[in-house]
Amino acid sequence: MIHPSVIRKQRIFMIAFSLLVLITMIVSIGFGASSVSYDRIIPTILGQGEFVDEFVLFELRLPRMLVTLLAGMALAVSGSVLQSITRNDLADPGIIGINSGAGAAVAVFFLFVPIETGAFTYVIPAVAFAGALITAILIYLFAYERDRGLQPIRLILIGVGFSAALSGLMVVLISSTDRDKVDFIAQWLAGNVWGTSWPFVWALLPWLVILVPFILYNAQRLNILNMSEPVAIGVGVKVNRERIILMLTAVALAAAAVSVSGGIAFIGLMAPHIAKSLIGPRNQLFIPIAMLIGSWLLLTADTIGRNLIDPTGVPAGVVVAIIGAPYFVYLLLKK
Repeated sequence: MIHPSVIRKQRIFMIAFSLLVLITMIVSIGFGASSVSYDRIIPTILGQGEFVDEFVLFELRLPRMLVTLLAGMALAVSGSVLQSITRNDLADPGIIGINSGAGAAVAVFFLFVPIETGAFTYVIPAVAFAGALITAILIYLFAYERDRGLQPIRLILIGVGFSAALSGLMVVLISSTDRDKVDFIAQWLAGNVWGTSWPFVWALLPWLVILVPFILYNAQRLNILNMSEPVAIGVGVKVNRERIILMLTAVALAAAAVSVSGGIAFIGLMAPHIAKSLIGPRNQLFIPIAMLIGSWLLLTADTIGRNLIDPTGVPAGVVVAIIGAPYFVYLLLKK
């Protein structure tokens, strides 16, 4: 049973981070080459703005921010699940190669499969999931030992190797195609948020609506899996089955996120760690906070990146990596 004071503390943090996300959204709307002045935001939302303000807010800024928020949530939840089922605090879908698997599948699909533009938006998350799933299965098989179970450190090392190999594959693909398609893959590799219209919001939203409640429903199983395997088996948990099911949900969330936001790493590493440090290691408590932290981190990175250098800006993935890489080294040394 969770003490009422802990639940109260969680609600306070959720309200605080929700307000932080809202403030960052308002700041983001007023920044950039195409922006809405702060005194026009509320009238525009109420339908009393000028055409230019409405176009910038509802067709440029709002869908991009929603895609960024949803992708940040998905990556944070994916990282939380991976850290629990592998019992490794360094697990992250970007670090262990899942994002690269999704990216390689998207690159191959984009280069070699002819498809109508309208259908591409909704098909690409499924393609990314297929690539990420194949990669995750291979990493799991290489990291699993029959007599010792899943080896957390081995998982990280194998995942890093897969990530490097798949990134190299995408570079090879880039060298054999035309300029327009090269630009797309290069933007994906850099973590540039490219899905910035409403269809991408509708393509990403169902994955979170279905999978996040499922993960929260199984939060207690995640708590048990985060202990040693003998303990999990002793309380009646079918370790391999539960681990595979939950890993599939983590892979699906990460694939859906990176299919529209590019190869962004470290969100799934940092958001769960920050949330755990605030509220403790119980998944049912820290995952909702991690979702808000992941959203805020990616939204902040995207806002900073697109306003840092004119006219194209810096990809959000680069900004996140500048923060996340030292944090990863710190955790590596600490653990």
